[in-house]
Amino acid sequence: MSDRQKTALIDARGLSCPIPLLKARQALMLIASGERITVIATDPAAPADFEAFCEESGHELIETAEAAGLYRITVQKKV
Repeated sequence: MSDRQKTALIDARGLSCPIPLLKARQALMLIASGERITVIATDPAAPADFEAFCEESGHELIETAEAAGLYRITVQKKV
């Protein structure tokens, strides 16, 4: 992966699941294979929802991190 690769950012703070996941799915349809999206969410269910989504869809869950109630989830679109 190039350091110059763009990552789409989705601000889903304050939204309950499944809305962050739905926004991510829409974004994944617009990007090329191998590109990434990062979702910022406040719903504690988001990491588990994205893990299940990636297992089902074949996209790669790159990172899930939590800090001060914010969840950062990065997904790479399947190739």
